[in-house]
Amino acid sequence: MVPVQAVAGAAPATGVRDEAAAAPLAPSARLVPALVAVYRAQLSRARVARIPLLFVATFQSIGIMVLLRGVVDGGEPARSVVSGSSVLVVAFVALNLLAQYFGQLRAGGGLDHYATLPVPPAAVVLGAAAAYASFTVPGTVVTAVTGCVLFQLPMSHLWVLAAVLPLAGAALAGLGAALGLLAPRQELATLCGQLGMSAALLLGVLPAERMPGVIGWARDLLPSTYGVEALARSFDPHPDWVAVGADLGVCAAVGVLSLAVATWAYRRAATR
Repeated sequence: MVPVQAVAGAAPATGVRDEAAAAPLAPSARLVPALVAVYRAQLSRARVARIPLLFVATFQSIGIMVLLRGVVDGGEPARSVVSGSSVLVVAFVALNLLAQYFGQLRAGGGLDHYATLPVPPAAVVLGAAAAYASFTVPGTVVTAVTGCVLFQLPMSHLWVLAAVLPLAGAALAGLGAALGLLAPRQELATLCGQLGMSAALLLGVLPAERMPGVIGWARDLLPSTYGVEALARSFDPHPDWVAVGADLGVCAAVGVLSLAVATWAYRRAATR
């Protein structure tokens, strides 16, 4: 016969196994450290793979200003051309390339890798968006300075770029990430990114007063419009800083909204 003590003694072992099986998983990483880690990883990746594309974006914006120099002499149209061309660099990288990146990540199963990591969804979206947006800083500054020289605009208030770049970059990066994550196919994500960049080109660079009313309404819906307006106002001899602050405030609100939509789209795509 098997001793009763042996049978009774087997119960604690089973209880240990049950407790081990029911042990909780490691806690999820906090938002800020995870955000910094994703930002560094994306920035190092972009530094290697995106430098040629950044050169293309900068060369494209400068080329547009050179072409328009023959038909625009100065004044309000010149300010619109320079500010729109400068923000176009941000649209090319933060909107177009980020839409392609998240579309490719979703199609190739890369979201499954992020889903297995203890990283908050907001950290993935915000880290990638911040990396792509900050990658546009050199090209935007070069474009703005070149435009001021071409159209003889003052450079005394170019420090406004320090506010325009992160706010417009956040708005456009959030929009690009949302387009890439919501598009059912990678090809459609690429198409949406290209269309968004084209909209930033046509509606941001061309002077607003020369557009029809319907096109003007579409321009108001574009997130980068308010960054363009804030930068254009800074070229005035005596800028209306209240209006500049209002444009930057709208740009910031749109940026928060677009990043929130992108985070929701990431959760939706990662759980499917």
